[in-house]
Amino acid sequence: MNTDRPVLGILLMLGFCVLAPLGDSMAKLLGGSMGVGQLVTVRFALQVAILAPIVWFTGKPLAMRGRVLRLTMIRTTLHILGIGMMFLALRYLPLADALAIAFVMPFIMLILGYFVLGEEVGHRRIIACGVGFVGTLFVIQPSFAQVGLPALLPLGVALDFALFMLVTRQVAKDVDPISLQATSGLIAAGMLLPLMLIATPFDIPGLAMTPPAGDEWVLLLALGGIGTFAHLLMTWSLRFAPSATLAPMQYLEIPVAAALGWLIFRDFPNGMALLGICITISAGLYIIAREQRLSRSVTTPQTPAPPAA
Repeated sequence: MNTDRPVLGILLMLGFCVLAPLGDSMAKLLGGSMGVGQLVTVRFALQVAILAPIVWFTGKPLAMRGRVLRLTMIRTTLHILGIGMMFLALRYLPLADALAIAFVMPFIMLILGYFVLGEEVGHRRIIACGVGFVGTLFVIQPSFAQVGLPALLPLGVALDFALFMLVTRQVAKDVDPISLQATSGLIAAGMLLPLMLIATPFDIPGLAMTPPAGDEWVLLLALGGIGTFAHLLMTWSLRFAPSATLAPMQYLEIPVAAALGWLIFRDFPNGMALLGICITISAGLYIIAREQRLSRSVTTPQTPAPPAA
């Protein structure tokens, strides 16, 4: 039975494009008073708290074994590292700049697909990747001049989540998406909570737990809830519309991030960064369009998904 409902799928993806940068904004607001380890731990703990009851009520399986379990553990580790690097980057960079640099991920995925999976990549897409990297350098340059090496953190995020998506491709067909997210949350919480409990008495920077004060409780709950719900919206959107339709829309995250950055932090990309963002978006959209033309009847490109809170 055909379940395509493209308008609903587009609306759900629009919701993701608004919520994902909003969740990152919560992390940026909290970054000045809480360590990255605490933010990431709370993010995954709330993911479990939200998704585990859904899995239980719907009777979805949680148990994994063998190859699927190994891949899920690798995927979860990559997810922890990616979100952690993004949260750390947001301490130093404007929201839109960090997200725009991380959107180099589709280019990295294309290159990894060529070298790791043996996928065919034509010279036009290679050129588009080069152009996209140049645009990213335009965004990095002013940030690097101001904050130094932390400006490169979103590149680490992009590489990490490109690997994350490659692993997800290998496991997604064998596991229900909600079960996968719930299990990943359990694994992440199981890895992070003992680490945080050990690190806190020694006051290790970035890993020690700090009691939230005042409205920080609200921001922490929003961080976990928004991040989890955003990824659910993306998952649901792909049930109703093909990823080829939805992939270009995700670049709307960048202007949403720019608007939130200005409204909340009074940050806005400068002229060179804006030029770089436009170049990166144009190159990414070209690659998506090229993928659609070349593989319309065979497969569709994965939606690029830099980390959301």
